[in-house]
Amino acid sequence: MNKKEALRRLLQPKSVAVFGGNSAAAVVRQCKAIGFAGEIWAVSPTRTDMGGIPCVPSIAELPGIPDASFVAAPPQASLEIIAELSALGAPGAVCFAAGFGEAGPAGEALQKQLREASGDMAIIGPNCYGFVNYLDGVALWPDEHGGHRVGRGVALITQSGNIALNLTMQQRSLDFAYVISIGNNSTLSLADYIELLLDDARVTAIGLHIEGLRDIAGFSRAAIAALRKGIPIVALKTGRSALGAEMTMSHTGSLAGSDRLYSALFERVGVARCDTVPQFLETLKLLSLVGPLHANTMGSMSCSGGEASLVADCAERLGVDMPALSADSAAQLHELLGPKVHVANPLDYHLYIWGDYAQMNACFAKFVSNSYGCTVLVLDYPVGEGADQSNWEVAENALLDAASSTGQRAVIVASLPETLPANVRERLTARGIAPMQGIEDCVFAIRAAAMVGAAQSRVEEIEPILPLATMTGRPVALDEAASKAALVEFGIRVPGAWLCAAEGTVEAADAVGYPVVLKAVAQELAHKSEAGAVAVGLQDGNAVREATRKMARKFDRFMVEEMVRPTVAELIVGVSRDASFGLALLIGTGGTLVELLRDTRSLLLPVRREDIGTALDGLVAGKLINGFRGGLAGNREAALDAIEAIAQFALHNSDTLLELDVNPLLVTPESAIAVDAFMRLVES
Repeated sequence: MNKKEALRRLLQPKSVAVFGGNSAAAVVRQCKAIGFAGEIWAVSPTRTDMGGIPCVPSIAELPGIPDASFVAAPPQASLEIIAELSALGAPGAVCFAAGFGEAGPAGEALQKQLREASGDMAIIGPNCYGFVNYLDGVALWPDEHGGHRVGRGVALITQSGNIALNLTMQQRSLDFAYVISIGNNSTLSLADYIELLLDDARVTAIGLHIEGLRDIAGFSRAAIAALRKGIPIVALKTGRSALGAEMTMSHTGSLAGSDRLYSALFERVGVARCDTVPQFLETLKLLSLVGPLHANTMGSMSCSGGEASLVADCAERLGVDMPALSADSAAQLHELLGPKVHVANPLDYHLYIWGDYAQMNACFAKFVSNSYGCTVLVLDYPVGEGADQSNWEVAENALLDAASSTGQRAVIVASLPETLPANVRERLTARGIAPMQGIEDCVFAIRAAAMVGAAQSRVEEIEPILPLATMTGRPVALDEAASKAALVEFGIRVPGAWLCAAEGTVEAADAVGYPVVLKAVAQELAHKSEAGAVAVGLQDGNAVREATRKMARKFDRFMVEEMVRPTVAELIVGVSRDASFGLALLIGTGGTLVELLRDTRSLLLPVRREDIGTALDGLVAGKLINGFRGGLAGNREAALDAIEAIAQFALHNSDTLLELDVNPLLVTPESAIAVDAFMRLVES
């Protein structure tokens, strides 16, 4: 049996066996409470009864092979139970116990033994809570949970049991189809879960809580498969720590942190990344109920100028466009609402039409006909027993009918989560309107849904991430001359230069032609400015002689280069190697202030020219290259050629390259020239 089929039987079992004490008994109670229709068997050498189920003393006395087992025994006993189940041919189990990989070297050894003992089984955990399948009524879950049986909904996968538990208690009208707490994830990857869930037509979206990924390439393939299937993925990634590579010497290594690479990964494969739990829940809700959006645009309607301003401010801050109304719809709205209403997007329609279905429906239909990615209607409801919500229901009906008649996407959003009470949320979801709770989180969700929609539309162009290369050997740094020589073979332009000893620098400068740049050359010299190993703009032999005298106190090899002029922009282009991601390309505004500005973009390999262009245009240097405020423009195509060539160099040397720094890559009106370079390779 392959792992996918084993996992399917584990998550959708016809029979369940539980092992252990109180936690196992809790699983029996939860299975009964959720309405599990299959058989439940209990195994305990000391108990006669577990949650009302009679116990057998050993696995050998089970009446059959369980599809799913919940093992709540101490670590060593759990290993023995799982080994017996594996020998029996059981497809999968939840390993509840802690004390494995999270508990240091001894725990790591136990987790290795668990992988070996489990054989072909699918193991959820160890150090996890298990799962709840709300679709089929299965709860291998040793605690309370807040979900309910559903016919379709979101699959939630978390690396934290408590976060999974907390999220089941949400009051956001988000239906969960599955909640799976994977803990240490010893035998399965996140990609295994995603690929299985994509086969379940009842899953509307997938939500992930991620602390870290072991198989980045596998995850990228699964995420691309989700795009093809039209199933959105939303991620809450925790642990925003910087990359701590011991031997990083380049600027690139210090600027490219692992969290930046996770963001680059998610952006590449169309996974909507969230920073907070409310963002996570609201984004999942919007994508589950409304789906991906065709454009990163929104319209807003409310009966308050203050609410209109709140929406506009959030949209600008989060980068969601609010295009103006078409001239035709603006004219019709002006005629409908009268001269006292300023017609615009966002629209404050005032209270003149409040409670009048015909007028509100006409207004809403004309507004949403502008074909925004999504239109929001801001409504905060009266709460409390006996509150009269009748006029709010009129607005609901008007919006629902307007969206239906025009085929446009629309939601209702309350400015506060608590002013969209449960009875209203239930009514809205039953009528096909997403009840969004909080303006800022709603706007964030709209942006995320537009990003997912854009990724789905270009899925055939998206490539998976390269698998990690196995590297052995001794790290060796190349000096600037050797680094440039290697890059020149890939078509990268460098300045004309002479390599010489101290006594030859003036002769070299005379040959190159003034003004010149003088540099010291040494293997470990990654940052020349800080080391006093570079002098620029030297106008004559005396200046070269004096600069050489100062540098010769520390260095004995020199490079004399022509000055590149005129310079429009300076870029840093580098490649770093991350333990999880492998090689990553970094593009940024370069020069001596690179680490102060930290204006960079990270891209994972392989990379498309179009993605390089998008990253470049988002930089300060990119704006300069494009002729900022009518200034001198740089050769953008030459810059793209150079960056693309550096990426190709990295791919060609993916089994030996540790890091590469080109800083700066000078962009001129005619070309792009690498005036400094440094790299480290593994030498076998």
